[in-house]
Amino acid sequence: MDAGTADVVVVGAGHNGLITAAYLAAAGVDVVVLEEREAVGGNTVTEALTLPGFAHDSCSSAHVLIQSNPLIRDDELGLVAAGLRYVHADPAAVFPDLDGEPFVMWRGAERTAAGIAAWSAQDAGAYQALLAEWAGGLRAAHSRWNAGRLAPRGSVVDARYAGLRRRSAAEVIRERFQHPRTRDLLTWLSFLTIQPPDRPGTGILPFAITAGRDQFGWATPIGGSGALPQALVGFLTAGGARVRTGAGVEEILVSGGRAGAVRTAGGEVVRARRAVVCSAHLTQLPGMLRGVTVPVEMLAAAAAWRPGLTLFAVHLALRGEFRHPPGTEGVASVAGGLGSARGLEEQLAAFGRGELYDADPWLLLVCPSVVDPGRAPAGASVLKLLTVAPYPPPDVGGMSWDRERAWFAERLVSRVAQAVGAPAADDVLATLAEGPPELERRNRHNVGGSCHGGEFLAPGGGVLVGWPRHRLRIPGLYLTGSTSHPGGSVAGRAGRNCARVVLQDLGIAPETVMGPD
Repeated sequence: MDAGTADVVVVGAGHNGLITAAYLAAAGVDVVVLEEREAVGGNTVTEALTLPGFAHDSCSSAHVLIQSNPLIRDDELGLVAAGLRYVHADPAAVFPDLDGEPFVMWRGAERTAAGIAAWSAQDAGAYQALLAEWAGGLRAAHSRWNAGRLAPRGSVVDARYAGLRRRSAAEVIRERFQHPRTRDLLTWLSFLTIQPPDRPGTGILPFAITAGRDQFGWATPIGGSGALPQALVGFLTAGGARVRTGAGVEEILVSGGRAGAVRTAGGEVVRARRAVVCSAHLTQLPGMLRGVTVPVEMLAAAAAWRPGLTLFAVHLALRGEFRHPPGTEGVASVAGGLGSARGLEEQLAAFGRGELYDADPWLLLVCPSVVDPGRAPAGASVLKLLTVAPYPPPDVGGMSWDRERAWFAERLVSRVAQAVGAPAADDVLATLAEGPPELERRNRHNVGGSCHGGEFLAPGGGVLVGWPRHRLRIPGLYLTGSTSHPGGSVAGRAGRNCARVVLQDLGIAPETVMGPD
């Protein structure tokens, strides 16, 4: 059944797919977006997971990385007019300590450095130097890398940047900081993209992640993570583009060697005059192709993909406001963190053995209702705890995994209560715990329980966190989404980068709708 035609068909309405579609539409391209679920956003969604009136971010909650994307930084598409609003929460994060004074990371290097100076004056200076080095050139080099652009010939700063990318975060932190608590802080921050800090290739993260929190705090979308895709849909539909939900694409049809149509699960054929952009997981793309031999490169990429570190989330509906120490009244903060560098090392070792780890886990605490009280009923809060946990082995299934999941969630909540003094047991109105199996069931593109894009084993060794080419070997077919460069998280770079490539191939100057970086 023929269901219409567009210049470009975009498969999937995750935030990257919608961003690609929005830039194309802004350039005058006729676009239709097809999404299999009834809600847009993919992993960037907000739902009532526990009780009515409590709006939880099901997967992604941090919108810090996207703040430096020109989409948001320069409001290239006018999403503010479409209703998108961010609060750059200050403090950036609070770090309770089971054995000492809590630490507050503020926006602005001086206040945070003053707190670090209580441990080490040398580390306080090193913290400010790290941020100054980022602002002095590394930030621009990072933007070029994110955009997939080549470094200027002979650039000293880009050579420095490339050198850091070859190192590990752990190396950089040990080299620059001396006190254990400073190292704990920088390690916790560096792990926010869920990459092992001892892995070569993560050496830029102590700079990039720390600077992002220093500049933007804990950037929080008002209305929840789903506010971003909703604003993009508003932009698209206002301009005449079509966004269809409940229209899952099962097949990409190739005719005459070119991607020219898609077929939905309901049997509808939607034709693409000029291109098909796919935000499906790269491992699922080969099985979607019809009318063509799957390119060897695509098969090799799918075979090289791994889930990487998978996540475990606990969503809580709370009575009252969630606050962190210090002081008798506490500090209201969107974000908090627990866990030492040594604890993370032990947790990742346990992960490698397929074990849950509760002794000193890396923990992210997110309470968006601090700055967005509409996320919960009056006087109440939503709280999310996030850590890493392996996919349970085959012999831990059914009710056995249910018991393990409930036990682990209880241990995480208990650890937070011990460190923060909250939540009290009678303040917890409802809890939902989800590990890798539940995250995979929530969205079939969370392959292996990975909701952040996973990673690719590079042919010459090492790891890629996103497939480097948006233009695939089949003419007219493009890749966006979390398995394309520069990988997962709410950064929007994969969507914007893909739009640039498609526009170039359509003979439209990208500069008509976007800046250079």
